[in-house]
Amino acid sequence: MSSTKPPTIGWIGLGSMGQAMALNLQTHLSRINAPPLHFYNRTEARGQSLQGICGVQSASIQDLIVAVDICFISVSDDKAATSVIGSILEGPQTDNLQRKIIVDTSTVHPDVSTWAQQELSGKGAKFIAAPVFGASPVAKEGRLLFVVAGPDEAVKVIEPFLVGVLARKILRLGEDAAKASLLKTAGNFITAGMMELVAEALVFAEKTEIGNDALQSLIEEQYGALLFTMSKRMTEGHYLPQRGERPWSDLQLALKDVGLGVDCAEKAGTSLPVAEVVLKHLGEASQYGEAAGRALDSSSMFGVLREHSGLEFESEKVKERDNSLDGIKK
Repeated sequence: MSSTKPPTIGWIGLGSMGQAMALNLQTHLSRINAPPLHFYNRTEARGQSLQGICGVQSASIQDLIVAVDICFISVSDDKAATSVIGSILEGPQTDNLQRKIIVDTSTVHPDVSTWAQQELSGKGAKFIAAPVFGASPVAKEGRLLFVVAGPDEAVKVIEPFLVGVLARKILRLGEDAAKASLLKTAGNFITAGMMELVAEALVFAEKTEIGNDALQSLIEEQYGALLFTMSKRMTEGHYLPQRGERPWSDLQLALKDVGLGVDCAEKAGTSLPVAEVVLKHLGEASQYGEAAGRALDSSSMFGVLREHSGLEFESEKVKERDNSLDGIKK
């Protein structure tokens, strides 16, 4: 990589989070007159918005890796991340991995990060684990929190493309990639636990006739922006997105992430009892989603807790929204 010119950057994975980050990155690259973002996604149609702002679509992962100096990855789980990194490690382009930087923004098991770091280092590449905190609306705003672990010199190279572009801040965790994945797992557990707590409190407020407005005002004034946003996510109906709409944060990924925390805790000789409660309620929400044929948000334990208390899964806000949309369609 030349120090006198901007690096060429690639992106693999255009789910809700990946697409939002990639669009912000390409916009930044255009602004600084850097080479355009090369990207690859299994479903090519997801890349149309990137092509529309001069992103360059690659025919394969191998083609992308040959063309870039830095490659970001954003995929849904361990299996997908292992598959992508396996593709990077295979084929003729492996002789050309020297000094390339691979950055994985996915939430994966620490063992996957350790494997990736070892295998890519063996080929002369540098691996950075960089999982992110924030749902898709935060990704669109470029205000994610990145947890970063990998070689110092590689982190310094990617920092100008993170803060102020994709991230509001990065937390640096040294060179062991597994540490970033572990901290992300701990953070996901905290987030899921708070989501459960807010959902329970909202149902309590409705059943006791305190009212969600009063409780939400208390949350905003006393407990801060994060819990207030969680509360609005539920009271405004985002826990059960309208048909065909992508959730802010997918329920199935939440089940994966919380389950990952339980697994890591067991291996460390401890436990996460609150996570077990969350998993139970998210599992029930998943059953509801399958029966209704709808994608649910990671806050959908709210609907389950409503049912447990004798209320309907769908709040009045959700019913009004869906009935209004049905009327428009007719």
